[in-house]
Amino acid sequence: MAKIELSNIAHTYEPTVENPMYALKKLNMVWEEGGTYALLGPSGCGKTTMLNIISGLVRPSQGQVLFDGVNFTEYSTPARNIAQVFQFPVIYTLMTVEENLDFPLKCRRVPEKERKKRVREVAELLNLSDKLKRPARKLAADEKQLISLGRGLVRSDVSALLLDEPLTVIDPQLKFEIRRKLKTINERYGLTMVYVTHDQNEAMSFADTIVVMNNGEVVQAGTPQELYEKPETTYVGYFIGSPSMNFIKCHLDSGRLSTAGGSIPLPSSVSVPEDRKNLKLGVRPRFVSFADPGAQRALKGRTEMVQEFGNYRIATVRIEEDIVRLKLSPGAEIPADDAWISFPESKICLYANDVLVNGNR
Repeated sequence: MAKIELSNIAHTYEPTVENPMYALKKLNMVWEEGGTYALLGPSGCGKTTMLNIISGLVRPSQGQVLFDGVNFTEYSTPARNIAQVFQFPVIYTLMTVEENLDFPLKCRRVPEKERKKRVREVAELLNLSDKLKRPARKLAADEKQLISLGRGLVRSDVSALLLDEPLTVIDPQLKFEIRRKLKTINERYGLTMVYVTHDQNEAMSFADTIVVMNNGEVVQAGTPQELYEKPETTYVGYFIGSPSMNFIKCHLDSGRLSTAGGSIPLPSSVSVPEDRKNLKLGVRPRFVSFADPGAQRALKGRTEMVQEFGNYRIATVRIEEDIVRLKLSPGAEIPADDAWISFPESKICLYANDVLVNGNR
């Protein structure tokens, strides 16, 4: 296991171009030993580039990769003792499951007794014990991916386990179970894990720290709770949460946030922003509720849609150009036309030019 640092890292795939586009813009990141991390963002945002820089598959255009303070930037992938699991299974189809799991140890000349012990432990952990003698080619795609995962876990010298969208080929019903196994592995072996995904549910249920990326930049890094309750930009608010955070255009007027649906007092915990242009009020759907007509601290809109999801329902209210969604219990009453909505002062986030106002933090 190792503490991994990316120091002033940046990368472009167009090094000979005069003004190249950067797949990864200059950044600094620290991956603490034994931590679980998720790189979350849309396709093309730089997640896999960052992962491949850590593993040594890509040499950064600038900056350093440090393992426990030692500069590993020029080291090859094998020298870094990294285990990497890719989007699609990488296994030896002509070998049995047992031979696949044993192969990394055999290449490192681990004694046979120790090899068998490690293979049994990992096979039991991944529910592959009854398949050890089966040819790998005859297994289902999700079982093959478990073998890929096992090939990384079987080694005791691994500095970190890097997972690049490893559950793409996995049946949806098995994804939760495999994420649970990964957490168990982290707790048992103290293994640093970095998990790339575009699925916020995977990130939220797996990682202690989520790194949200966009256009080659780290937008925000924090715990799932921090990203959910206090997104530092409207981008994170949109990207995290289902449904995403509501944003209502507003402006300051005599200490109140004035919107197209009325006005509410500026929360006492929020500082008056220096730049008062392009203000938006942000609030999560689960914190919005319907209020009595004309109620104080309520905004007026019109109900547009109701969606049923079995254990909850989503009501959509329009306030002129803005859409506000409410996440409600199955039996909650929903006004048919005009609707008044309210939300707790403590749950309001205020954004200026799409960045969280300092007083919210």
